[in-house]
Amino acid sequence: MLPAAGPQRAVESAPMGDERGAGGAGVELAAVAKAFGRLQVVQPLDLTIAPGSFVSVVGPSGCGKSTLVRLVAGLEAPSSGSVRVDGAPPAERRRAKEIAVVPQQPGLLPWRDVAANASLLLDVDRRRNPASHPDPAALLDEVGLGEFARRYPHELSGGMQQRVALVRGFSLGAPLVLMDEPFAALDEITRADMRRLLARMLQRHPATVVFVTHSIAEAVFLSDRVLVSSPRPATIVADVPVDLPRPRHEDVEDAPAFTALCTELRHHLRAAMRQRAAG
Repeated sequence: MLPAAGPQRAVESAPMGDERGAGGAGVELAAVAKAFGRLQVVQPLDLTIAPGSFVSVVGPSGCGKSTLVRLVAGLEAPSSGSVRVDGAPPAERRRAKEIAVVPQQPGLLPWRDVAANASLLLDVDRRRNPASHPDPAALLDEVGLGEFARRYPHELSGGMQQRVALVRGFSLGAPLVLMDEPFAALDEITRADMRRLLARMLQRHPATVVFVTHSIAEAVFLSDRVLVSSPRPATIVADVPVDLPRPRHEDVEDAPAFTALCTELRHHLRAAMRQRAAG
């Protein structure tokens, strides 16, 4: 059954495994709700995310997942309640370049080559750049695009463009990375490659990650926790820990524990859909 009306509470959990390190920002939502006019998108909810953890949000299309990410990013203000990133308003952290957002579409500028797109966030408002951050050129090498640094977006495949978008996001060395369905437009083979690439990047460049996806397998492979959202207005109907060892390789997807977690999440999603349809 769905929780009763009122703030929905998702408890904090620490990141699983020591390989990623403890880097990252803590996130806290207290009785946060969001409405656009009469349209209630997010019901009041409480959520705490531990520094350095990877938290995915899954749920039906249009349920409010992207709005939740925008609230954490400081791109939308809550209608009620408060959002804090390491104790400060997210808009303040974002202005200080302490929050990176990786959107669903790569959003590469067609007149900038790969190297220039990768360094875009560092080229804007340079006085706010952190004292130390990953070298975009080295990041391009990490994701296998070093030799394409002088190519332009139209010369790249969709998967290559998304790798540039990942590099752009990680170039800040931000303690919080928000990812809104970044692999949704990719074919399944490329998408699987991208989630393994992201996992490797986080081993080298630890951060707190909030990741929106429609793929249950993707969420389980990447996450320390998976939050299941109801249909709109969004509530957190399940908070499932992913207790799989790290680092994770592709063979983990054949493990019985992986399959069991995917099944559990599907059951939570179906139950939420049935409850909302009946209500």
